[in-house]
Amino acid sequence: MHFFVYLLLNNYKGRQTSYVGYTSNLKKRLLLHNSSRGAKFTRGRHWKLIYYIRFNNKSDALKYEYQLKKNYLLRKKIKLKYFLSLKD
Repeated sequence: MHFFVYLLLNNYKGRQTSYVGYTSNLKKRLLLHNSSRGAKFTRGRHWKLIYYIRFNNKSDALKYEYQLKKNYLLRKKIKLKYFLSLKD
């Protein structure tokens, strides 16, 4: 079984908001977030998946999720890379 750590982005009240999470089923999890049945923070907003990485075990996924949640510079770098790819 594979686990994914992902970064979601939305435009809420004119601000870019991001959310980091982990799951074993990425499509289902994104659907839950966008149908207001995901994490409480994500309810009522439309989210776009901008980044994910796959892990072979849950432990590594949880460690990376924690790192990505706490490291705002890394998160900012990923968002910047995403916005630059839109301009191409």
